Amino acid sequence: MEIKRCGTQPSGKGPADWFTGTVRIDPLFPAQDPARVVGASVTFEPGARTAWHTHPLGQTLIVTAGCGRVQRWGGPVEEIHPGDVVRFPPGEKHWHGASTTTAMTHIAIQEQHDGKTVDWMEHVDDAQYGA
Repeated sequence: MEIKRCGTQPSGKGPADWFTGTVRIDPLFPAQDPARVVGASVTFEPGARTAWHTHPLGQTLIVTAGCGRVQRWGGPVEEIHPGDVVRFPPGEKHWHGASTTTAMTHIAIQEQHDGKTVDWMEHVDDAQYGA
């Protein structure tokens, strides 16, 4: 058994190449062989969001606080709230983030495939975010 105590893993700032706005990433657990699952708690300040991206083995988001937005390529922007669980299948292009006025925190869970969990793409522009 292993317990990772709260506060023992430093928070990180979401890199500008992958995010628009202020984003904090708190690691929860890395993949440990033979497992492939990785988890993090991600907090988006109002207006902050990911760039478009895909996951080779999909991604699950569990909203824990605030109000957010998600969109898959070609689909509508949808609002998400605490308790909502969002599943993106492998390879589905999507983005997620906070609403314009409220921060949002979610737990992001994804699996590694050949050591990779995500493929980052172009930034979500203001028109796409506000749709």
